[in-house]
Amino acid sequence: MARIEKDFLGEVRINKNSLYGIHSLRARENFPDNTPFHIEWYKAIGLTKLACFMTYENFKKAILEKHSEKKVPLNLFDDSIIAALVESAEEIAEGKYFNHFIVPAIQGGAGTSINMNVNEIIANEALLKLDHDPGEYILIDPIEHANIYQSTNDVIPTSLKVAAIKLLVELEEKINDLRFDIEALENKSRNKLRIAYTQMQEAVPSSYAMLFSSYNEALSRDWWRVSKCFERIKVVNLGGSAIGTGISVPRYFIMEVVSALQRLTNLPITRSENMHDATSNMDSLVEVHAILKSHAVNLEKMVSDIRLLASDVVGSREITIPQKQIGSSIMPGKVNPVIPEFVISAAHKVYTNDSLISSLSAQGCLDLNAYLPVIGNALLESIKLLIAANKTLKENLFNGIEIDNDRAEDRLYSSPAITTALSPYIGYNKAADLAKEMKKSKKDIFRANIKLKLIDPDRLEQILAPQNLLKMGFTLKDIIE
Repeated sequence: MARIEKDFLGEVRINKNSLYGIHSLRARENFPDNTPFHIEWYKAIGLTKLACFMTYENFKKAILEKHSEKKVPLNLFDDSIIAALVESAEEIAEGKYFNHFIVPAIQGGAGTSINMNVNEIIANEALLKLDHDPGEYILIDPIEHANIYQSTNDVIPTSLKVAAIKLLVELEEKINDLRFDIEALENKSRNKLRIAYTQMQEAVPSSYAMLFSSYNEALSRDWWRVSKCFERIKVVNLGGSAIGTGISVPRYFIMEVVSALQRLTNLPITRSENMHDATSNMDSLVEVHAILKSHAVNLEKMVSDIRLLASDVVGSREITIPQKQIGSSIMPGKVNPVIPEFVISAAHKVYTNDSLISSLSAQGCLDLNAYLPVIGNALLESIKLLIAANKTLKENLFNGIEIDNDRAEDRLYSSPAITTALSPYIGYNKAADLAKEMKKSKKDIFRANIKLKLIDPDRLEQILAPQNLLKMGFTLKDIIE
């Protein structure tokens, strides 16, 4: 069974029970892509529409308190229609009817197809609630009713920011969760020696606590930066209509609708003082994504380090990471570092999205950016990828890292890198002679020194004790003693 829907371009046959309509179907046919739309954005549109309907309801009440309905030059909706619209929007905000949202994420039209698909779902579901059939738009229309005092150009960017803020709250939490685990590793590894590397060469004495502390600090900066993202995107243009001038929208609605959305979401959303700017410029999204990119960079650096230290390439491994799944369908017993590889892959997708968001934000033309759907899709994708990366790092990597501290210490004392610590005491050249002997004889620093007799053995033991190797710099007292 099918119903016929019309627009000024012609007629389209639609499944009788479908909540989508002609505008959604045309969009799906025009944009033959399978990239799914983010359900978080869909839910946020439901919340934004709900704020609009609740504001309309209050607008109607305010009018009727002062004027007789017969004297009002507006065709005010019946209360039953408003109630049905409100209920339908509430359900969309919960994620219901998402199977009737058929518009792909990659599209043209500045988001009109997104807005119309939701409008059609709301209108048709409202019709069902009032015991009518989908498509009976003479009673409840997707544009006249579901889109009352709205425009694609204020509803879709506003709902994107709502969705992004909600996800950023989750990302902030995941970063902190991971940071706490790394901080625990840092504390556990205090005064546990390791060789530090520069340019992939053995360099100087260090500790695993120091390595993990650098990750902890980087994540602390990421957490702080993400917490500041809310300030960057809390300003919305809801009520601004097509280009931010509020054309065809009651001033009451413009003044009240953002406050209604703020109450519904419990988010620090505010109405822009220049809604034309908020409609036409996407630089706040560029700035937020740059912060996401910084976090991706830190995650990639971190897991690249761990992957290298835990690899067979280093030979005698000091770090072991959890074995999560078999690594080959042909090589028995092979286990791959799949968690670091996933995080690196996610980071590079974020870098790609950053380039896309920057270039398409610059493509905004005059009073509107037609590429908001693709920009928004990339932004939400990046946030969700970073949430997933932090989650799996906590659960599947850092929780199970094991460090062989004895092996790490033995390797350090057998590495010529340890001789750097002796430069203040015996000079660079003598330290270099000791390093040369260690390389030649394959002896640790203590046995090499016994042969060369460059420093008193007891003094050497004292200098190379972990607490002395790891303290910041040296004093004149250290040299005299």
